[in-house]
Amino acid sequence: MDGRRTILMGRYEIGKQLGQGTFAKVFYARNLTTGLAVAIKMINKDKVMKVGLMEQIKREISIMRLVKHPNVLQLFEVMASKSKIYFVLEYAKGGELFNKIAKGGKLSEDAARKYFHQLISAVDYCHSRGVYHRDLKPENLLLDENENLKVSDFGLSALTESKRQDGLLHTTCGTPAYVAPEVLSRKGYDGAKADIWSCGVILFVLVAGYLPFHDTNLIEMYRKISRADFRCPRGFSTELKDLLHRILDPDPSTRISISRIKRSAWYRKPFEVNAKKNETETTENACTGEATTSGSTECSTSEGNQGSLSLPNLNAFDIISLSTGFNLSGFFEDKYRREERFTTRQPVMTVLAKLKELSKRLKLKVKKKENGILKLASPKEGKKGVLELNAEIFEVAPSLLLVELRKTNGDTMEYQKLVKEEIRPALKDIVWVWQSDQHQHSQPTLQEQQLQPPFSPQQPHDQLQASLTQQEQKDLLEAPLHPQEPLDELQSPPQEPLEQLPLPVTLE
Repeated sequence: MDGRRTILMGRYEIGKQLGQGTFAKVFYARNLTTGLAVAIKMINKDKVMKVGLMEQIKREISIMRLVKHPNVLQLFEVMASKSKIYFVLEYAKGGELFNKIAKGGKLSEDAARKYFHQLISAVDYCHSRGVYHRDLKPENLLLDENENLKVSDFGLSALTESKRQDGLLHTTCGTPAYVAPEVLSRKGYDGAKADIWSCGVILFVLVAGYLPFHDTNLIEMYRKISRADFRCPRGFSTELKDLLHRILDPDPSTRISISRIKRSAWYRKPFEVNAKKNETETTENACTGEATTSGSTECSTSEGNQGSLSLPNLNAFDIISLSTGFNLSGFFEDKYRREERFTTRQPVMTVLAKLKELSKRLKLKVKKKENGILKLASPKEGKKGVLELNAEIFEVAPSLLLVELRKTNGDTMEYQKLVKEEIRPALKDIVWVWQSDQHQHSQPTLQEQQLQPPFSPQQPHDQLQASLTQQEQKDLLEAPLHPQEPLDELQSPPQEPLEQLPLPVTLE
Protein backbone atom coordinates (compact mmCIF):
# COMPACT_ATOMS: atom_id res chain seq x y z
CA MET A 1 0.00 0.00 0.00
CA ASP A 2 2.99 2.23 -0.85
CA GLY A 3 3.86 3.07 2.78
CA ARG A 4 0.78 5.25 3.19
CA ARG A 5 -2.11 4.88 5.58
CA THR A 6 -5.23 3.34 4.08
CA ILE A 7 -8.49 4.51 5.67
CA LEU A 8 -11.85 2.79 5.28
CA MET A 9 -14.85 5.12 5.54
CA GLY A 10 -12.91 7.49 7.78
CA ARG A 11 -13.08 5.02 10.66
CA TYR A 12 -10.64 2.13 10.20
CA GLU A 13 -6.95 2.12 9.30
CA ILE A 14 -6.36 -0.93 7.09
CA GLY A 15 -3.25 -3.06 7.48
CA LYS A 16 -1.94 -6.32 6.09
CA GLN A 17 -4.14 -8.87 4.36
CA LEU A 18 -4.68 -11.79 6.73
CA GLY A 19 -6.51 -14.24 4.53
CA GLN A 20 -8.40 -14.71 1.30
CA GLY A 21 -11.20 -16.93 0.07
CA THR A 22 -13.30 -17.25 -3.05
CA PHE A 23 -15.64 -14.39 -2.15
CA ALA A 24 -13.83 -12.35 0.50
CA LYS A 25 -10.56 -11.00 1.84
CA VAL A 26 -9.72 -10.37 5.48
CA PHE A 27 -7.52 -7.48 6.60
CA TYR A 28 -6.01 -6.49 9.91
CA ALA A 29 -7.29 -3.02 10.86
CA ARG A 30 -7.39 -0.54 13.70
CA ASN A 31 -10.26 1.62 14.88
CA LEU A 32 -9.11 5.23 14.53
CA THR A 33 -11.16 6.40 17.51
CA THR A 34 -10.49 3.66 20.07
CA GLY A 35 -7.28 2.12 18.75
CA LEU A 36 -8.88 -1.33 18.96
CA ALA A 37 -7.36 -3.96 16.67
CA VAL A 38 -10.00 -5.65 14.50
CA ALA A 39 -10.25 -7.94 11.50
CA ILE A 40 -12.31 -6.65 8.57
CA LYS A 41 -13.84 -9.22 6.23
CA MET A 42 -14.44 -7.57 2.86
CA ILE A 43 -16.98 -9.51 0.81
CA ASN A 44 -17.23 -9.01 -2.95
CA LYS A 45 -20.93 -8.43 -3.54
CA ASP A 46 -20.75 -9.14 -7.27
CA LYS A 47 -19.28 -12.61 -6.71
CA VAL A 48 -21.73 -13.68 -4.00
CA MET A 49 -24.69 -12.42 -6.04
CA LYS A 50 -23.58 -14.36 -9.12
CA VAL A 51 -23.57 -17.66 -7.21
CA GLY A 52 -26.71 -16.87 -5.20
CA LEU A 53 -25.05 -16.66 -1.77
CA MET A 54 -26.48 -13.30 -0.66
CA GLU A 55 -29.05 -15.05 1.53
CA GLN A 56 -26.23 -16.90 3.28
CA ILE A 57 -24.47 -13.58 3.96
CA LYS A 58 -27.69 -12.12 5.37
CA ARG A 59 -28.15 -15.19 7.57
CA GLU A 60 -24.58 -14.94 8.86
CA ILE A 61 -25.15 -11.29 9.86
CA SER A 62 -28.45 -12.13 11.53
CA ILE A 63 -26.94 -15.06 13.45
CA MET A 64 -23.80 -13.24 14.60
CA ARG A 65 -26.05 -10.47 15.90
CA LEU A 66 -27.85 -13.05 18.03
CA VAL A 67 -24.82 -14.64 19.67
CA LYS A 68 -22.73 -12.57 22.07
CA HIS A 69 -20.52 -14.80 24.19
CA PRO A 70 -16.89 -14.58 25.38
CA ASN A 71 -16.00 -17.67 23.33
CA VAL A 72 -17.75 -16.58 20.11
CA LEU A 73 -15.92 -14.26 17.72
CA GLN A 74 -17.73 -10.94 18.03
CA LEU A 75 -19.19 -9.01 15.12
CA PHE A 76 -18.74 -5.33 15.99
CA GLU A 77 -20.21 -3.69 12.92
CA VAL A 78 -21.53 -4.24 9.39
CA MET A 79 -21.00 -1.65 6.67
CA ALA A 80 -21.85 -1.70 2.98
CA SER A 81 -20.99 0.08 -0.24
CA LYS A 82 -22.20 -0.52 -3.79
CA SER A 83 -19.60 -3.22 -4.37
CA LYS A 84 -18.57 -4.51 -0.95
CA ILE A 85 -19.98 -5.72 2.36
CA TYR A 86 -17.71 -5.23 5.38
CA PHE A 87 -17.80 -7.34 8.54
CA VAL A 88 -15.84 -5.66 11.35
CA LEU A 89 -14.84 -8.60 13.56
CA GLU A 90 -12.99 -9.24 16.78
CA TYR A 91 -9.27 -9.75 16.06
CA ALA A 92 -8.10 -13.23 17.12
CA LYS A 93 -4.36 -12.72 17.44
CA GLY A 94 -3.62 -16.36 18.28
CA GLY A 95 -4.81 -17.68 14.91
CA GLU A 96 -6.50 -21.03 14.32
CA LEU A 97 -6.58 -23.79 16.90
CA PHE A 98 -5.86 -26.09 13.95
CA ASN A 99 -2.38 -24.56 13.57
CA LYS A 100 -1.64 -25.20 17.24
CA ILE A 101 -2.41 -28.90 16.73
CA ALA A 102 -0.46 -29.01 13.46
CA LYS A 103 2.66 -27.61 15.12
CA GLY A 104 2.52 -29.60 18.37
CA GLY A 105 0.95 -32.78 16.99
CA LYS A 106 -1.55 -33.13 19.84
CA LEU A 107 -2.51 -31.66 23.21
CA SER A 108 -2.49 -33.11 26.70
CA GLU A 109 -5.91 -34.03 28.08
CA ASP A 110 -5.59 -31.14 30.53
CA ALA A 111 -4.92 -28.60 27.75
CA ALA A 112 -7.67 -30.08 25.59
CA ARG A 113 -10.11 -29.92 28.51
CA LYS A 114 -9.73 -26.15 28.75
CA TYR A 115 -10.56 -25.66 25.05
CA PHE A 116 -13.37 -28.23 25.22
CA HIS A 117 -14.93 -26.39 28.19
CA GLN A 118 -14.89 -23.15 26.22
CA LEU A 119 -16.23 -24.85 23.09
CA ILE A 120 -19.11 -26.48 24.97
CA SER A 121 -19.89 -23.19 26.74
CA ALA A 122 -20.10 -21.36 23.39
CA VAL A 123 -22.12 -24.10 21.65
CA ASP A 124 -24.52 -24.39 24.60
CA TYR A 125 -25.10 -20.64 24.46
CA CYS A 126 -25.69 -20.70 20.70
CA HIS A 127 -28.24 -23.49 21.11
CA SER A 128 -30.01 -21.49 23.83
CA ARG A 129 -30.40 -18.71 21.26
CA GLY A 130 -31.81 -21.11 18.68
CA VAL A 131 -28.59 -21.17 16.62
CA TYR A 132 -26.89 -24.34 15.33
CA HIS A 133 -23.40 -23.88 13.89
CA ARG A 134 -23.29 -26.98 11.60
CA ASP A 135 -19.63 -26.54 10.61
CA LEU A 136 -17.65 -26.90 13.83
CA LYS A 137 -14.03 -27.89 13.20
CA PRO A 138 -10.58 -26.75 14.46
CA GLU A 139 -10.17 -24.44 11.44
CA ASN A 140 -13.22 -22.46 12.63
CA LEU A 141 -11.94 -22.22 16.20
CA LEU A 142 -9.68 -19.21 16.69
CA LEU A 143 -7.57 -18.15 19.69
CA ASP A 144 -7.15 -14.70 21.18
CA GLU A 145 -3.84 -13.38 22.54
CA ASN A 146 -4.46 -15.24 25.82
CA GLU A 147 -5.28 -18.49 24.01
CA ASN A 148 -8.97 -18.35 24.80
CA LEU A 149 -11.20 -20.06 22.25
CA LYS A 150 -13.32 -18.06 19.78
CA VAL A 151 -15.88 -19.90 17.64
CA SER A 152 -16.07 -18.30 14.18
CA ASP A 153 -17.54 -18.69 10.70
CA PHE A 154 -21.31 -18.85 11.07
CA GLY A 155 -21.87 -18.93 7.30
CA LEU A 156 -23.48 -22.40 7.41
CA SER A 157 -25.37 -21.88 10.66
CA ALA A 158 -29.11 -22.46 10.96
CA LEU A 159 -31.76 -20.79 13.09
CA THR A 160 -34.57 -22.63 14.84
CA GLU A 161 -36.94 -21.31 12.15
CA SER A 162 -35.04 -23.38 9.56
CA LYS A 163 -36.66 -26.53 10.91
CA ARG A 164 -39.49 -28.12 8.95
CA GLN A 165 -42.75 -29.29 10.47
CA ASP A 166 -41.05 -32.50 11.64
CA GLY A 167 -38.84 -30.32 13.87
CA LEU A 168 -35.67 -31.30 11.99
CA LEU A 169 -33.12 -29.58 9.77
CA HIS A 170 -32.73 -31.01 6.26
CA THR A 171 -29.77 -29.20 4.65
CA THR A 172 -26.65 -31.34 4.30
CA CYS A 173 -23.66 -29.13 5.03
CA GLY A 174 -20.43 -29.01 6.97
CA THR A 175 -17.01 -30.63 6.57
CA PRO A 176 -17.35 -34.41 5.92
CA ALA A 177 -14.89 -35.62 8.57
CA TYR A 178 -16.74 -33.67 11.30
CA VAL A 179 -20.33 -34.27 10.15
CA ALA A 180 -22.74 -36.46 12.15
CA PRO A 181 -24.06 -39.64 10.48
CA GLU A 182 -27.68 -38.44 10.50
CA VAL A 183 -26.63 -35.36 8.49
CA LEU A 184 -25.12 -37.61 5.83
CA SER A 185 -28.28 -39.73 5.71
CA ARG A 186 -30.30 -36.74 4.38
CA LYS A 187 -33.35 -37.78 6.40
CA GLY A 188 -33.42 -34.76 8.68
CA TYR A 189 -31.46 -34.11 11.85
CA ASP A 190 -31.47 -32.26 15.15
CA GLY A 191 -29.03 -29.35 14.80
CA ALA A 192 -28.02 -29.49 18.47
CA LYS A 193 -27.24 -33.22 18.34
CA ALA A 194 -25.24 -32.73 15.12
CA ASP A 195 -23.15 -29.97 16.73
CA ILE A 196 -22.46 -32.23 19.73
CA TRP A 197 -21.10 -34.92 17.39
CA SER A 198 -18.76 -32.34 15.80
CA CYS A 199 -17.57 -31.30 19.27
CA GLY A 200 -16.70 -34.96 19.92
CA VAL A 201 -14.64 -35.20 16.73
CA ILE A 202 -12.84 -31.97 17.69
CA LEU A 203 -12.07 -33.35 21.17
CA PHE A 204 -10.65 -36.53 19.64
CA VAL A 205 -8.46 -34.50 17.25
CA LEU A 206 -7.17 -32.26 20.05
CA VAL A 207 -5.91 -35.19 22.13
CA ALA A 208 -5.00 -37.71 19.40
CA GLY A 209 -3.64 -35.31 16.79
CA TYR A 210 -5.56 -37.03 13.98
CA LEU A 211 -9.17 -37.64 12.89
CA PRO A 212 -11.24 -40.51 14.33
CA PHE A 213 -12.83 -41.15 10.91
CA HIS A 214 -10.45 -41.05 7.96
CA ASP A 215 -10.13 -42.88 4.67
CA THR A 216 -8.82 -42.02 1.23
CA ASN A 217 -12.13 -43.32 -0.12
CA LEU A 218 -14.89 -40.85 0.79
CA ILE A 219 -17.63 -43.51 0.65
CA GLU A 220 -15.67 -45.74 3.04
CA MET A 221 -15.17 -42.79 5.39
CA TYR A 222 -18.95 -42.21 5.37
CA ARG A 223 -19.44 -45.87 6.29
CA LYS A 224 -17.07 -45.49 9.23
CA ILE A 225 -18.93 -42.39 10.39
CA SER A 226 -22.34 -44.08 10.09
CA ARG A 227 -21.11 -46.99 12.26
CA ALA A 228 -19.01 -44.79 14.57
CA ASP A 229 -16.12 -47.06 13.64
CA PHE A 230 -13.15 -45.55 15.49
CA ARG A 231 -10.54 -46.52 18.07
CA CYS A 232 -9.08 -44.40 20.83
CA PRO A 233 -5.27 -44.40 21.22
CA ARG A 234 -3.85 -46.33 24.17
CA GLY A 235 -2.84 -43.14 25.95
CA PHE A 236 -6.44 -41.93 26.35
CA SER A 237 -7.78 -42.04 29.91
CA THR A 238 -10.74 -44.29 30.68
CA GLU A 239 -12.90 -41.24 31.42
CA LEU A 240 -12.06 -39.64 28.07
CA LYS A 241 -12.76 -42.86 26.15
CA ASP A 242 -16.13 -43.17 27.89
CA LEU A 243 -17.08 -39.57 27.05
CA LEU A 244 -16.02 -39.89 23.41
CA HIS A 245 -18.04 -43.08 22.89
CA ARG A 246 -21.09 -41.34 24.37
CA ILE A 247 -20.64 -38.28 22.14
CA LEU A 248 -19.78 -40.21 18.97
CA ASP A 249 -22.92 -42.31 19.22
CA PRO A 250 -24.33 -42.89 15.71
CA ASP A 251 -27.87 -42.84 17.12
CA PRO A 252 -28.79 -39.19 17.83
CA SER A 253 -31.65 -40.25 20.12
CA THR A 254 -29.19 -41.84 22.58
CA ARG A 255 -26.26 -39.45 21.99
CA ILE A 256 -25.22 -37.60 25.14
CA SER A 257 -26.61 -34.08 25.67
CA ILE A 258 -24.56 -31.01 26.61
CA SER A 259 -25.96 -31.03 30.15
CA ARG A 260 -24.77 -34.62 30.60
CA ILE A 261 -21.39 -33.81 29.03
CA LYS A 262 -20.95 -31.19 31.74
CA ARG A 263 -21.68 -33.81 34.39
CA SER A 264 -19.28 -36.41 32.95
CA ALA A 265 -16.23 -37.48 34.97
CA TRP A 266 -13.69 -36.30 32.38
CA TYR A 267 -15.32 -32.89 31.90
CA ARG A 268 -15.50 -32.19 35.63
CA LYS A 269 -11.81 -32.83 36.26
CA PRO A 270 -9.96 -29.64 37.26
CA PHE A 271 -7.51 -28.08 34.83
CA GLU A 272 -4.86 -25.38 35.00
CA VAL A 273 -6.14 -22.05 33.76
CA ASN A 274 -4.06 -19.67 31.64
CA ALA A 275 -2.37 -17.30 34.05
CA LYS A 276 -2.56 -14.28 31.74
CA LYS A 277 -5.00 -11.60 32.77
CA ASN A 278 -8.00 -11.43 30.51
CA GLU A 279 -11.57 -10.51 31.32
CA THR A 280 -12.83 -13.39 29.17
CA GLU A 281 -10.42 -15.95 30.59
CA THR A 282 -12.01 -19.29 31.41
CA THR A 283 -11.82 -20.25 35.08
CA GLU A 284 -13.10 -23.16 37.09
CA ASN A 285 -16.19 -22.16 39.05
CA ALA A 286 -15.68 -23.34 42.61
CA CYS A 287 -19.43 -23.43 43.16
CA THR A 288 -20.53 -25.59 40.23
CA GLY A 289 -17.37 -27.21 38.92
CA GLU A 290 -18.19 -25.81 35.47
CA ALA A 291 -16.21 -23.37 33.39
CA THR A 292 -17.09 -19.70 33.45
CA THR A 293 -15.78 -17.12 31.05
CA SER A 294 -15.68 -13.95 33.07
CA GLY A 295 -12.87 -12.36 34.98
CA SER A 296 -14.57 -12.95 38.32
CA THR A 297 -16.36 -15.99 39.65
CA GLU A 298 -19.70 -15.37 41.32
CA CYS A 299 -21.27 -18.15 43.34
CA SER A 300 -24.55 -16.55 44.24
CA THR A 301 -27.11 -13.99 43.20
CA SER A 302 -28.36 -13.62 46.75
CA GLU A 303 -29.26 -10.27 48.22
CA GLY A 304 -25.80 -9.76 49.64
CA ASN A 305 -24.19 -10.17 46.25
CA GLN A 306 -26.52 -8.17 44.08
CA GLY A 307 -24.31 -5.20 43.61
CA SER A 308 -21.59 -7.23 41.88
CA LEU A 309 -23.81 -8.75 39.19
CA SER A 310 -21.98 -8.49 35.86
CA LEU A 311 -24.02 -7.54 32.81
CA PRO A 312 -23.01 -7.63 29.14
CA ASN A 313 -22.48 -4.16 27.69
CA LEU A 314 -23.94 -2.93 24.41
CA ASN A 315 -21.67 -0.98 22.08
CA ALA A 316 -22.85 1.43 19.40
CA PHE A 317 -23.37 -1.29 16.79
CA ASP A 318 -25.35 -3.40 19.24
CA ILE A 319 -27.69 -0.48 19.86
CA ILE A 320 -28.06 0.14 16.13
CA SER A 321 -28.80 -3.54 15.55
CA LEU A 322 -31.40 -3.71 18.31
CA SER A 323 -33.13 -0.44 17.51
CA THR A 324 -36.24 -0.43 15.34
CA GLY A 325 -35.21 2.24 12.85
CA PHE A 326 -31.79 0.82 12.05
CA ASN A 327 -32.58 -2.85 12.59
CA LEU A 328 -31.54 -5.43 9.98
CA SER A 329 -33.86 -8.03 11.47
CA GLY A 330 -36.80 -7.14 9.25
CA PHE A 331 -34.52 -7.83 6.31
CA PHE A 332 -33.36 -11.20 7.62
CA GLU A 333 -36.12 -12.66 9.82
CA ASP A 334 -39.70 -13.75 9.28
CA LYS A 335 -42.75 -11.73 10.29
CA TYR A 336 -43.38 -13.61 13.54
CA ARG A 337 -41.42 -12.01 16.34
CA ARG A 338 -39.59 -14.35 18.69
CA GLU A 339 -38.33 -11.56 20.92
CA GLU A 340 -39.53 -8.41 22.65
CA ARG A 341 -37.23 -5.72 24.04
CA PHE A 342 -37.72 -2.82 26.38
CA THR A 343 -35.52 -0.22 28.04
CA THR A 344 -35.66 0.63 31.72
CA ARG A 345 -34.01 3.09 34.08
CA GLN A 346 -34.50 0.81 37.08
CA PRO A 347 -31.49 -0.85 38.81
CA VAL A 348 -30.64 -4.35 37.61
CA MET A 349 -31.68 -6.04 40.85
CA THR A 350 -35.08 -4.32 40.69
CA VAL A 351 -35.52 -5.68 37.18
CA LEU A 352 -34.45 -9.19 38.24
CA ALA A 353 -36.81 -9.09 41.22
CA LYS A 354 -39.69 -8.03 38.95
CA LEU A 355 -38.92 -10.82 36.48
CA LYS A 356 -38.78 -13.40 39.27
CA GLU A 357 -42.06 -12.07 40.69
CA LEU A 358 -43.61 -12.35 37.22
CA SER A 359 -42.37 -15.93 36.73
CA LYS A 360 -43.80 -16.91 40.12
CA ARG A 361 -47.19 -15.37 39.32
CA LEU A 362 -47.32 -17.07 35.91
CA LYS A 363 -46.01 -20.33 37.42
CA LEU A 364 -43.01 -20.28 35.10
CA LYS A 365 -40.16 -22.49 36.21
CA VAL A 366 -36.80 -20.72 36.52
CA LYS A 367 -34.57 -23.32 34.88
CA LYS A 368 -31.21 -21.58 35.07
CA LYS A 369 -29.82 -18.30 36.32
CA GLU A 370 -26.67 -16.66 34.92
CA ASN A 371 -25.29 -13.13 34.95
CA GLY A 372 -28.07 -11.02 33.49
CA ILE A 373 -30.05 -14.02 32.20
CA LEU A 374 -33.12 -15.85 33.50
CA LYS A 375 -34.20 -19.02 31.70
CA LEU A 376 -37.95 -19.50 32.15
CA ALA A 377 -40.16 -22.44 31.18
CA SER A 378 -43.90 -23.11 31.25
CA PRO A 379 -44.91 -26.01 33.54
CA LYS A 380 -47.10 -27.60 30.86
CA GLU A 381 -46.87 -28.62 27.21
CA GLY A 382 -48.15 -26.27 24.53
CA LYS A 383 -48.89 -26.78 20.83
CA LYS A 384 -45.22 -27.22 20.01
CA GLY A 385 -43.81 -28.47 23.28
CA VAL A 386 -42.94 -26.57 26.44
CA LEU A 387 -42.83 -22.80 26.00
CA GLU A 388 -39.40 -21.55 27.07
CA LEU A 389 -37.93 -18.07 27.02
CA ASN A 390 -34.79 -16.24 28.05
CA ALA A 391 -34.92 -12.90 29.82
CA GLU A 392 -31.54 -11.25 29.24
CA ILE A 393 -30.43 -7.89 30.61
CA PHE A 394 -27.87 -5.65 28.87
CA GLU A 395 -26.25 -2.47 30.16
CA VAL A 396 -26.57 0.31 27.58
CA ALA A 397 -25.36 3.04 29.94
CA PRO A 398 -24.85 3.26 33.73
CA SER A 399 -28.46 4.40 34.17
CA LEU A 400 -30.08 2.59 31.25
CA LEU A 401 -30.71 -1.14 30.77
CA LEU A 402 -32.11 -3.04 27.82
CA VAL A 403 -34.09 -6.22 28.55
CA GLU A 404 -34.69 -8.82 25.86
CA LEU A 405 -37.37 -11.52 26.18
CA ARG A 406 -36.64 -14.23 23.61
CA LYS A 407 -38.60 -17.41 22.89
CA THR A 408 -36.20 -20.38 22.71
CA ASN A 409 -38.78 -23.17 22.44
CA GLY A 410 -42.49 -23.69 21.92
CA ASP A 411 -45.18 -22.04 19.82
CA THR A 412 -44.55 -18.46 18.70
CA MET A 413 -48.22 -17.48 18.81
CA GLU A 414 -48.51 -18.75 22.40
CA TYR A 415 -45.42 -16.71 23.25
CA GLN A 416 -46.83 -13.56 21.66
CA LYS A 417 -50.12 -14.01 23.51
CA LEU A 418 -48.25 -14.43 26.81
CA VAL A 419 -46.28 -11.24 26.17
CA LYS A 420 -49.34 -9.19 25.22
CA GLU A 421 -51.76 -10.40 27.89
CA GLU A 422 -49.49 -11.14 30.85
CA ILE A 423 -45.90 -9.91 30.57
CA ARG A 424 -46.45 -6.38 29.26
CA PRO A 425 -49.09 -5.45 31.87
CA ALA A 426 -47.03 -6.98 34.69
CA LEU A 427 -43.86 -5.07 33.77
CA LYS A 428 -45.42 -1.65 33.10
CA ASP A 429 -44.01 -0.25 36.37
CA ILE A 430 -40.39 -0.74 35.28
CA VAL A 431 -40.62 -0.29 31.49
CA TRP A 432 -39.45 2.99 30.02
CA VAL A 433 -40.32 2.10 26.41
CA TRP A 434 -40.95 -1.12 24.47
CA GLN A 435 -38.83 -1.28 21.33
CA SER A 436 -41.76 -2.37 19.15
CA ASP A 437 -43.70 0.70 20.32
CA GLN A 438 -40.94 3.21 19.52
CA HIS A 439 -42.48 4.32 16.24
CA GLN A 440 -45.61 5.38 18.15
CA HIS A 441 -43.67 7.72 20.47
CA SER A 442 -42.80 11.28 19.65
CA GLN A 443 -39.81 11.16 22.01
CA PRO A 444 -36.33 10.49 20.54
CA THR A 445 -35.60 6.88 19.71
CA LEU A 446 -33.04 4.81 21.59
CA GLN A 447 -30.35 5.26 18.96
CA GLU A 448 -30.85 9.06 18.95
CA GLN A 449 -30.57 9.15 22.74
CA GLN A 450 -27.49 6.96 22.98
CA LEU A 451 -25.45 7.40 19.78
CA GLN A 452 -24.88 11.16 19.76
CA PRO A 453 -21.48 11.10 21.55
CA PRO A 454 -19.71 8.57 19.24
CA PHE A 455 -21.52 9.75 16.09
CA SER A 456 -21.15 13.50 16.27
CA PRO A 457 -23.10 15.77 13.88
CA GLN A 458 -19.79 16.94 12.39
CA GLN A 459 -19.06 13.50 10.93
CA PRO A 460 -20.05 13.01 7.27
CA HIS A 461 -23.12 10.83 6.86
CA ASP A 462 -21.37 8.57 4.35
CA GLN A 463 -19.05 7.43 7.13
CA LEU A 464 -21.97 6.09 9.14
CA GLN A 465 -23.16 3.42 6.75
CA ALA A 466 -23.94 1.08 9.62
CA SER A 467 -26.69 3.54 10.50
CA LEU A 468 -28.75 3.12 7.36
CA THR A 469 -32.48 2.71 7.29
CA GLN A 470 -33.86 -0.66 6.27
CA GLN A 471 -34.75 0.58 2.76
CA GLU A 472 -31.32 2.19 2.31
CA GLN A 473 -29.61 -1.05 3.26
CA LYS A 474 -31.75 -2.91 0.75
CA ASP A 475 -30.93 -0.32 -1.92
CA LEU A 476 -27.23 -0.77 -1.22
CA LEU A 477 -27.43 -4.53 -1.56
CA GLU A 478 -29.29 -4.23 -4.87
CA ALA A 479 -27.35 -1.28 -6.28
CA PRO A 480 -25.30 -1.54 -9.52
CA LEU A 481 -21.67 -2.40 -8.85
CA HIS A 482 -18.57 -0.30 -9.37
CA PRO A 483 -16.50 -1.73 -12.24
CA GLN A 484 -13.23 -1.44 -10.34
CA GLU A 485 -12.02 -4.21 -7.98
CA PRO A 486 -10.01 -2.10 -5.46
CA LEU A 487 -11.42 -0.84 -2.17
CA ASP A 488 -13.21 2.10 -3.71
CA GLU A 489 -13.89 3.91 -0.41
CA LEU A 490 -10.26 4.00 0.73
CA GLN A 491 -8.36 7.25 1.08
CA SER A 492 -4.56 7.28 1.34
CA PRO A 493 -3.08 10.40 2.95
CA PRO A 494 0.75 10.30 3.10
CA GLN A 495 1.17 9.36 6.76
CA GLU A 496 3.06 6.75 8.75
CA PRO A 497 2.15 3.13 7.78
CA LEU A 498 0.11 0.89 10.06
CA GLU A 499 1.79 -1.91 12.00
CA GLN A 500 0.87 -5.12 10.21
CA LEU A 501 0.22 -8.29 12.19
CA PRO A 502 -0.28 -11.82 10.79
CA LEU A 503 -3.38 -13.91 11.40
CA PRO A 504 -4.26 -17.10 9.55
CA VAL A 505 -7.90 -16.95 8.47
CA THR A 506 -9.80 -19.62 6.56
CA LEU A 507 -12.56 -18.31 4.31
CA GLU A 508 -14.89 -20.65 2.51
